[in-house]
Amino acid sequence: MTRLTLTEMANVSIRLPNWILETEPQECIRLDWEGTDFKQTFDLMIEISKIAIELNHHPDWCNSFRQLRIRLTTHDVGGLSTLDIQMAERINQLLVQIAS
Repeated sequence: MTRLTLTEMANVSIRLPNWILETEPQECIRLDWEGTDFKQTFDLMIEISKIAIELNHHPDWCNSFRQLRIRLTTHDVGGLSTLDIQMAERINQLLVQIAS
């Protein structure tokens, strides 16, 4: 696993437009999401946890009622890796399912 290059990081906002690239205090991508209620948000967290176990890559997240903030970074490389992008894309797929 290697850290994303500057070129690859520049493409993150194109590839994942609903995610925010942060560089401070640590390089990560962040998604702020609001569900319709606590149950919907918690159900999403359960589905994300299944992906996290499958990929062996776990998000830093915070939940309050129907709001969810997810941060993805690869601590082993000290920044973003392809694993973060893969995880974000899988989370996006869940969000599409919820919206339909």
